[in-house]
Amino acid sequence: MKLYCLSGHPTLPCNVLKFKSTTIMLDCGLDTTSVLNFLPLPLVHSPRLSKLPGWVSKDGSANLEKELKECAGRVFVDSQPEFCLPERELLDLSTIDVILISNYHCMMALPYITEHTGFTGTVYATEPTLTIGRLFMEELVNFMERVPKAQSATCWKNKEMQRMLPGPLKDVVDVWAWKRSYSIQEVNSALSKVQLVGYSQKVELFGAVQVSPLSSGYSLGSSNWIIQSHHEKVSYVSGSSLLTTHPQPMDQSSLKNSDVLILTGLTQMPTANPDGMLGEFCSNLAMTIRAGGNVLVPCYSSGVIYDLLECLYQFIDSANLGTTPFYFISPVANSSLEFSQIFAEWLCHNKQSKVYLPEPPFPHAELIQTNKLKHYPSIHGDFSSEFRQPCVVFTGHPSLRFGDVVHFMELGANPASTPSSSLSQTSPTWTLWLPTSRWP
Repeated sequence: MKLYCLSGHPTLPCNVLKFKSTTIMLDCGLDTTSVLNFLPLPLVHSPRLSKLPGWVSKDGSANLEKELKECAGRVFVDSQPEFCLPERELLDLSTIDVILISNYHCMMALPYITEHTGFTGTVYATEPTLTIGRLFMEELVNFMERVPKAQSATCWKNKEMQRMLPGPLKDVVDVWAWKRSYSIQEVNSALSKVQLVGYSQKVELFGAVQVSPLSSGYSLGSSNWIIQSHHEKVSYVSGSSLLTTHPQPMDQSSLKNSDVLILTGLTQMPTANPDGMLGEFCSNLAMTIRAGGNVLVPCYSSGVIYDLLECLYQFIDSANLGTTPFYFISPVANSSLEFSQIFAEWLCHNKQSKVYLPEPPFPHAELIQTNKLKHYPSIHGDFSSEFRQPCVVFTGHPSLRFGDVVHFMELGANPASTPSSSLSQTSPTWTLWLPTSRWP
């Protein structure tokens, strides 16, 4: 047995297991931390970003003014963001027989693997993982293609040039392996190779081993995997949770008596209390709204946003915030909210029981019906005429480098002006909640 680790990110794993004459890739997460080195992609022209000075080395030897810009004492790459892919030189990825996907966050690099390495195998995932993973990929492609940047910055990647750069650009490794986003054609081709499986379903691989997904309690359809031969049992544990939220609870009993336990996706905040964090979120939101400000929540289009909306559903009336509008902005917002209501068999028992009453399992259905929650594909169109303040806005991407969140960050950076006709009112204070990166 051999295990190869192809990802340096603790919560976005990509491993390859060679076991009983089979070669199995365990997840293929896409490391997006590389995008923090790039300038944001504004949806509308940003005078602030467009007037940033080009970077010039102290001795004037590095002529990179067109590719690098200085902002707030740091140097950023002025190009379309690029992503750090799983390692592809350690072994021949065309020899991989199957790819096992744990959850939709851990499949975002799939098109890079299936379309550019000679891969001819099969990908296994649950239905919610495939469906929501497709939404995430389509959203990413949309974010990139609607704000095209002709420039492809490459000179700064030269080793001699990179040595002259200030940190953190000076210290990043394997920059030539960074890639731009895939296309929608590559997404469709990659996902056509996915075969759906259900919890505890056993799949034979060439008569050598048997694989089976188990609920991990992390998200809709998320899985841990049992990989078993006649005499040995390997358990692969990816993103998992023992908290009682909307997914099915984690199946722990089936992991017992494992000969090998492979652990990935381990939390870096073991003492965090989600209940306390949600309470703090609600109290700060109420304080901001009452002061006439707005709340901006950078988030993914699925997953934790369902829990945040449910928490707010229970909170807004008691806090006398029933008239405050909540906006969810994403190219896949409508699909995400709809799919969350139809995957009943993948939900926890309490939410499953609501389906048979019949009631919608998630309260955001009622929020939509009562016009307390409105969703839009972007800041343009209907959002332009219906937007009012103070409000709460859920939008992505959490990196703050692309997506509709960039527009609201620009409003916060210059509240006296509104660079888009879609927001013609003078903007009050914007409070950023759950920030995940530094804003230029």
